[in-house]
Amino acid sequence: MLKLSLALVALLLSAGVAMAQIPAGASAPPASVSPPAPQVLPSGDVMETLRASGQFTVLLKAADLVGLTAFVKGRPDVTVLAPNDNAFALLPAGELDRLLAPGNRADLQKLVLRHLINTRVPFATFSGAVTSAPTMGGESVELNGDQPATIGGAPVIQSDVMATNGVVHVLGKVITPPAS
Repeated sequence: MLKLSLALVALLLSAGVAMAQIPAGASAPPASVSPPAPQVLPSGDVMETLRASGQFTVLLKAADLVGLTAFVKGRPDVTVLAPNDNAFALLPAGELDRLLAPGNRADLQKLVLRHLINTRVPFATFSGAVTSAPTMGGESVELNGDQPATIGGAPVIQSDVMATNGVVHVLGKVITPPAS
């Protein structure tokens, strides 16, 4: 009888602990929810910072393929609007493969240049406001500092990663060309 009583107490205590972990009326998060990406930390210039984080392999590959890596590294003041690898995964099916194909280097270069601004643009310059800035691709990009902040319609996941030669804003979506 004592063993049964102890087992019942243990069961009730473990159930109480489990119930305390999930608020009443709430359910556990679905298993498909991925944890947020780790914060990007400065690690040299903007390109070294992107490489060190491990979250920008597609953007770095694209910059390499179109010969922009050395160009960006040589800029004294640059802003990189950096879609992470998860952002590239959100492109329509086949679009990334199309862009990375050898015959589409001009389109790939335009895409990379759309994510570069030829000056430092820290978040404080557009926080609480909506403005625009010219990209190195010749298009203007909207900088929306209202909450939730967006750049070019893409959500800002992390702002103001200050590198030695510029600033990186991490985006959750690739900035696509304006609809024609």
